[in-house]
Amino acid sequence: MTDLENRLRRAFHALADTVDVEPAPLPVPRRRLAVPLAAAAATVLVAGTIAVLASRSEPAPAPPATPPTPTATPVTLPGFALLTHCGVDEARIGTRYYEAVTPLIGPAHSAPPGWDNPYQHGTMTLDSPDSAVFRDDRGHEVRFRVRDGATAFKQLCE
Repeated sequence: MTDLENRLRRAFHALADTVDVEPAPLPVPRRRLAVPLAAAAATVLVAGTIAVLASRSEPAPAPPATPPTPTATPVTLPGFALLTHCGVDEARIGTRYYEAVTPLIGPAHSAPPGWDNPYQHGTMTLDSPDSAVFRDDRGHEVRFRVRDGATAFKQLCE
């Protein structure tokens, strides 16, 4: 053996003496755990079933014949620009078209007196799935109802 090999061997032995190595825990055979785990699972299952059956003294109530109708929450669209150039007759909100319950038409099929042309700015409130109300700061108010199946305005003016 060379001098270098002897020095390396002594260094490794010295290092090995300073390192604490704990022996690995012995593995527990799986068979020893399987029986207690199966017994515990069966106990929990039986206890849960008994608790559920004990709490059911009456049969559950039957669901209602017709589901209750949901109440619509109004949706307000501030800064709505209502087209008034051909009168106040229609409105488009999103992809749905609405018609005025009482149309307001000015002279020569134009904006009604007191309304801005071509748009009147205000607030559109969807108070139900099929109706809306337009209001502005001048006190104008127009009710609209949805036009089922509409994909465009009824009339286009120049």
